[in-house]
Amino acid sequence: MGIDRLDKRIIAFVQGDLPLKSRPFQGLATELGISEAEVVARLQAMADQGVMRRFGATLRHQKSGFAANVMVAWRVPAADCDRVGERLASFRRVSHCYHREICDGFDYNLFSMVHGRSEEEVRQLVEEMAREVRIDDYALLFSREELKKTSMRYY
Repeated sequence: MGIDRLDKRIIAFVQGDLPLKSRPFQGLATELGISEAEVVARLQAMADQGVMRRFGATLRHQKSGFAANVMVAWRVPAADCDRVGERLASFRRVSHCYHREICDGFDYNLFSMVHGRSEEEVRQLVEEMAREVRIDDYALLFSREELKKTSMRYY
């Protein structure tokens, strides 16, 4: 599927905050001179064809009461990374989970971002996660200040 001018405008629109209305695509459809149904159909087609991977809400965790955030760096045997990563990613308080190459001087290879209401709560959850995946070699890298938070934008 090729992406045309209308698709690009729709993509630009959904990358931003949608209007908090029962019909958030109505204004865009009017502006583009097409129906709301066509806007939705184009979004669905882009998703079905893999052009658009996902469409969803972004939770601003600190504003919603999740004040403690920690990146957990795990040292996992290479053969176990997929299994352990999938299990870590399944925890509700984990927003990100990545497998990375080991760097000189920092030999951790799996990273998960864990959110909670307090450092103590997050520490307890990480201990539970460690028991679950049977990995006890990890480092906690707590967030101290959010300097920037934006999503990637494509045009």
